[in-house]
Amino acid sequence: MKNSLVLVLAMVALLVGAATGGTYSGGSGEPNNPYQISSVADWQELMATPTDWGGQFVLTADIDLNDVPITPVGNDANNFTGVFDGNDRIICNADVNMPGADFVGLFGWLGMDGQIKNLAVENIYVFGGYYVGGLVGYNYYGGMITNCYSSGSALGKSYVGGLVGGGSRGTITGCYSMGSVLGSGWFVGGLVGQNCDVTISNCYSTGSVTGDVYVGGLVGDNYYGTIINSYSTGSVTGNNCVGGLVGSNEGNISNCYSTGSVSGTDYYVGGLVGFNYGAISDCYSTGSVSDSSSLGGLVGRNYYGTVTNSYSTGSVSGTSYVGGLVGDNSGAISNCYSSNSVSGTGDYVGGLVGSGDPNLVTTSFWDKDTSGWTTSAGGEGKTTAEMNTMNTFTNSGWDFVEIWGIGENQTYPFLRFAPAGDLNYDKKVDLLDFAILASHWLEGPP
Repeated sequence: MKNSLVLVLAMVALLVGAATGGTYSGGSGEPNNPYQISSVADWQELMATPTDWGGQFVLTADIDLNDVPITPVGNDANNFTGVFDGNDRIICNADVNMPGADFVGLFGWLGMDGQIKNLAVENIYVFGGYYVGGLVGYNYYGGMITNCYSSGSALGKSYVGGLVGGGSRGTITGCYSMGSVLGSGWFVGGLVGQNCDVTISNCYSTGSVTGDVYVGGLVGDNYYGTIINSYSTGSVTGNNCVGGLVGSNEGNISNCYSTGSVSGTDYYVGGLVGFNYGAISDCYSTGSVSDSSSLGGLVGRNYYGTVTNSYSTGSVSGTSYVGGLVGDNSGAISNCYSSNSVSGTGDYVGGLVGSGDPNLVTTSFWDKDTSGWTTSAGGEGKTTAEMNTMNTFTNSGWDFVEIWGIGENQTYPFLRFAPAGDLNYDKKVDLLDFAILASHWLEGPP
């Protein structure tokens, strides 16, 4: 009788535990006592327990998911709305192979007010349909992703990103992606496929990106979103609306740059942004841009957008509507320059701007010597020597205290926002920064 009573009580305890939450490696899922994830078994329990997806989690050990069948944590029916703190640890070798499914990633759907932070996802392979990301398939309404990165590869149809497939009204801060991204359709980005009213700050991506329409080195489509202090370095290839940083932009981009080569087979291709109807400020691009019409070193098509305090240096080669800075312009351009070579096989090719109303371009310049062009749809052509002289720009009101710097008679103007590697905080990376790094290279801990 006594043994029977013990057995009944044990079964009741198991049923209550299953109904109220998992066991994991410890914790209760509360903010002051999160569930502890420290093994493959813990992760499998998390995947299989949607009732826990509103709880608090902390990763207490690195986890290798090699050869483990993976399904996303969070989906359209049951969002992950809790907090997952990676605790600066790593989840590696996950294979999320679901080509017929949508909302695919290590986390499928990050729901309202959900958070993922301090998590590294290495060597992940993600294959899905729509909304596919190395970390998160879809980041919805107030989801926060902070201090995370992913490496590996992400493949899908549309809304495909190295970190996040698509996002709406959330934040992504201090994150990066080093994986290759391939999408057969629209909205493909090195970090985020489509960014809808999401603020992205202090982020970057380095992997190659290939897609069809709205393809960007960092973000495929920035729809009423904000991107600040971010950059991309990978090559970008697509058809329409292709950019080194962003394929199509409506919203704000500031203090950003791109360095990868960009090519598009059709139209609206730019070193930084392919199609712009938002605001671009304090940005630059250095990668080559080629193979299309409506093509520019910084922006392919500036459609009633604004471009200020920005420049491009990468070579530009296309057909028609080709410019060193902007290919086709119907917006305002001010305090900008280009110093690249420019070539076009068709009509409307210019040193700074290929086509548009010249009156829309103010206090902006291009290098006549390097571009090979003495004409432009706006701006003033200068010699290389003049482009290396501060007076050329200060006479037009450029700010060389807060925004611009220049090595007199040595360099073109450069932007003074702080890029990665700026160790002396002079908002540029040069030999002085290298000297600081070298002086501390062999130092031990204090």
